[in-house]
Amino acid sequence: MNRFLRHQVSVYGSGTQPMVFSHGFGTDQHAWRYVAPAFAAQYRVVLFDLVGAGRSDKEAYDFARYRTLDGYVDDLLALLRELQLPKVVYVGHSVSGIIGVLAAIREPALFERLVLLAASPCYVNDGDYIGGFDTPDLEELLGFLDRDYRAWSSSTVPSIVGGDMRPDLLDDLLDSFSQVEPSIARQFARATFLSDYRADLPKLQVPALIVQCADDSVAPSMVGHYLHAHLANSTLDILDTAGHYPHLSAPVATIAALQRYLGLVSRQQAAHA
Repeated sequence: MNRFLRHQVSVYGSGTQPMVFSHGFGTDQHAWRYVAPAFAAQYRVVLFDLVGAGRSDKEAYDFARYRTLDGYVDDLLALLRELQLPKVVYVGHSVSGIIGVLAAIREPALFERLVLLAASPCYVNDGDYIGGFDTPDLEELLGFLDRDYRAWSSSTVPSIVGGDMRPDLLDDLLDSFSQVEPSIARQFARATFLSDYRADLPKLQVPALIVQCADDSVAPSMVGHYLHAHLANSTLDILDTAGHYPHLSAPVATIAALQRYLGLVSRQQAAHA
């Protein structure tokens, strides 16, 4: 099976420059349905499912390959090469933001810009670094997930979506989480929440927009400030909203943040032309 089918790639839009959207833990490409279409007039919009999520080829999931985020980084780079997508604008939510950072460090020529939406390089509080979770709390959360992923989703997801999420959207999100195979979810959760990529941040040379929510229990706004301080040529935009899924709960604000940044970039490029 080629990577186009493996990841159930969707492509649309009138523009020539590709804009690639990558979803976070528990969701799939459908999570971008309120944001991605806003860019179809100016960009070639590309959506895909991480292996193990959505309508991806579940048989392609390899527990050794995806033990860390490196397997997803390899997938992203291979997909961009197969689709012949050079110089993409890459938009990654949560863990996919860091997957994009690691991919752009390895092959910067494939990326023009990164947009990191509610991303975090480390979820554990460490001294002055506020990642969102104390180690005992995170171990308890992962232990609950290990014991009963369905029950974990039902009780945990509503607490991290924020008060701005409409009930119908919450139901859709819970349904998305329920579609993930529990064994895959357990491993992906550990690859995500136990990772620490802070030391890699200074290696990124591709310009990045950091979009963080003002109130996010998973990736606190202080994480956005940390990313901004450690990523060269980065821009920080804090959204006045709550929760970890602003592309669902606050799509208008999310679209506006991306448009502000990309419009500024376009004006700067025109000025230097």
